[in-house]
Amino acid sequence: MSTRQAVMPVGLDDGRIRVVIERVTPAVDDGRFPIKRVLGDTIRVEADCLADGHDVVACVLLWRRAGAGAWSRTPMLPMGNDRWHASFSVDQLGGWEYTVSAWVDPFLSWRSDFRRRVDPDDVRMAALGGAALVQEAATRAGGGAEAGLLLAWADELAAAAVAGADVAELQRIGLDEARSRIAQGFPDLRHALVHRPGAAASYPVTVERVRARCSSWYEFFPRSAAGVPGRHGSFADCEAWLPYVQRMGFDVVYFPPIHPIGRVRRKGRNNTLDPRPDDVGSPWAVGAAEGGHDAILNELGTLADFQRLLQRAGEHGLEIALDIAFQCSPDHPWVRQHPEWFRRRADGSIQYAENPPKKYQDIYPFDFETPHWRALWQALVGVFEYWVAQGVRIFRVDNPHTKAFPFWEWAIARIRAHSPDVIFLSEAFTRPKVMHRLAKIGFSQSYTYFTWRNTKRELTAYFTELTQGPGREYFRPNAWPNTPDILPEALQFGGRAVFMSRVALAATLAASYGIYGPAFELLEHRALRAGGEEYLDSEKFELRSWARDSPESLADFIAVLNCARRDNPALQSDAGLHFLRIDNEQLIAYAKVSAERSNIVVCVVNLDPHHTQSGWLEIDPDAFGLEPQQAYQMHDLITGAHFLWSGARNYVSLDPARCPVHVMQLRARMRRENDFDYFL
Repeated sequence: MSTRQAVMPVGLDDGRIRVVIERVTPAVDDGRFPIKRVLGDTIRVEADCLADGHDVVACVLLWRRAGAGAWSRTPMLPMGNDRWHASFSVDQLGGWEYTVSAWVDPFLSWRSDFRRRVDPDDVRMAALGGAALVQEAATRAGGGAEAGLLLAWADELAAAAVAGADVAELQRIGLDEARSRIAQGFPDLRHALVHRPGAAASYPVTVERVRARCSSWYEFFPRSAAGVPGRHGSFADCEAWLPYVQRMGFDVVYFPPIHPIGRVRRKGRNNTLDPRPDDVGSPWAVGAAEGGHDAILNELGTLADFQRLLQRAGEHGLEIALDIAFQCSPDHPWVRQHPEWFRRRADGSIQYAENPPKKYQDIYPFDFETPHWRALWQALVGVFEYWVAQGVRIFRVDNPHTKAFPFWEWAIARIRAHSPDVIFLSEAFTRPKVMHRLAKIGFSQSYTYFTWRNTKRELTAYFTELTQGPGREYFRPNAWPNTPDILPEALQFGGRAVFMSRVALAATLAASYGIYGPAFELLEHRALRAGGEEYLDSEKFELRSWARDSPESLADFIAVLNCARRDNPALQSDAGLHFLRIDNEQLIAYAKVSAERSNIVVCVVNLDPHHTQSGWLEIDPDAFGLEPQQAYQMHDLITGAHFLWSGARNYVSLDPARCPVHVMQLRARMRRENDFDYFL
């Protein structure tokens, strides 16, 4: 005869706990990774809370700063079908946490039944039970005015039951709403369940500053800032660029690596292997005899010069972002000091970076499987810590997907422990799940595939995924129409109109975007070779002199776009994106809607850079808070034009030779003054 040992249900410590908590949202991998929010956000939490039978379930949202002692408690409200919700706001940077607690509530269950009882004897007996429950709540209240009120209520209810009061009188006393609310404040939690997600004790939140959610980046090479052909630029020259960047409305100035550049195997112009004596090499070949990742290229200036530039940038409302590239040139000091941090080839030489058929002979990648990985990790995180100490608070990280995930999770958490205002941008044009993993483990923002999404179908599908898929809780897209590494085919052949449409799409579809300039605004479109995406005379390998005052420049157009972003909260978030129907495949239309629908921006972009395209645009008036046939004004923020629309279908036409985009603010409310109508 065999015997079986009973196995307790997973997570059950007390068989008297009857409540079930499921489907807590928002959550990333059941609490393994934090959701992301910014300072001042309100976080709405929902959960399924249910129990067997007809007893009443109560639940609360528990929330606090990560590691704090006591939890704050907010009652959750029913949504129907055993779904509950509550919200809390985050008012400090750093880590937060939340979870849900639920229980079968004896007092609320008694009230639910007592309200429906009709038999007089039944009601009197139930009243005595209710008086006992109220008395227990008074005990939990621990003395004071509220405890006194509850004790008086219990005595009144019990006395009325003993005296034989009728049903109406007993229910009047027992269902008193004001005293009932007091009793509910002291619930019986002996059988309460505090939900613990599978991966953690609570659900984590990372709270960052607003710029982590919404930012506009302008990249340029400091060494090309001199404005004089052949002369190497300096940080002092960069100061003269700040008003130019400010006028375009950007808020982040991003520099490629500013460190000494290796001389061994230095690349020549257009990525050749035979550099001339005056070739400056690639800034991503970090390190030389003068120093490594904590040093500055001599030609750019000193640390004092850099700190002065940080200060001047701040005076212009700008932040400086540094590129951190964790790789070494062959003459980086670490190669000599720590050869154990690098892989070896079959002949014993250090393995240079390659992505066949591409070869990067001037770069040595680190070996994250080295037995000396702890020392390597400490050295790398020390790079961030050094530049944070100098005042840098934004980092664009080069190719993070070629470094170990555990390192990034550890390093970013370590930096944020003492500097929660630091923002990390992941430059990872790689496989989707790798990009998402990097976002989960801590990167504030992420590069995207926008660079190669051109058709209406591609753009609609991709940004629907980004804004409505599960990644919306942790993946913050940063859309770039070009980079020093990537001159997309569309920009090579589409002319001025495609530059305008691509930057407009980036600036309005995504809350964060960037351009590599002045190549972008000056319409640089020459490729090194047909079918490739490398710039001819790439600034990665040589100094360039840019005519920023060219009459062909898109600087003024970009300034208008950034002004629209600054003035319209709907464009400052990735939430609220809705694609709209339009009966022309060459036109893409979408709306960005702010919370409470207080700000609505409708965008239409002509994807054909050569021909005028027109069509009928459809909107749902109810979704925008409009009456079915209400008249409303569309104010084009690009051209300043005003269009009077009404109803659900309206006509649009865009000539790419003039302007291929509409960015229109919807003005729905109308005020009449002196027989004239004004839209607000």
